[in-house]
Amino acid sequence: MTTAVAPSTPLTAVDRCDRCGAQAYLRVELSGGGELLFCAHHAREHGDKLREIAVSVHDETGKLSETPAVAPDTDF
Repeated sequence: MTTAVAPSTPLTAVDRCDRCGAQAYLRVELSGGGELLFCAHHAREHGDKLREIAVSVHDETGKLSETPAVAPDTDF
C-alpha cells in the first residue's frame, strides 16, 4: 500500500507559535496527525527533540534572512 503525503501549505502571519504566540516559522507534523507550530527562537531551542518526533517538518525560518522589499523613494 502506498500513501501520498500532501505538501504543507505555507505558513502565514496568522500561524502562531504554540509556546509564546509569536509568528510561526516552523510546522512539525506528528505521527498521530497533529501538528505543532513554533517561532524561530523556539524552533532552534527545541529543534533536535522536534526532529526526533516529527513525521515531517516544514521550515520557513529562511524567510527571516531575506531582504525586505523597499518602497521607491518618491517626492510628494
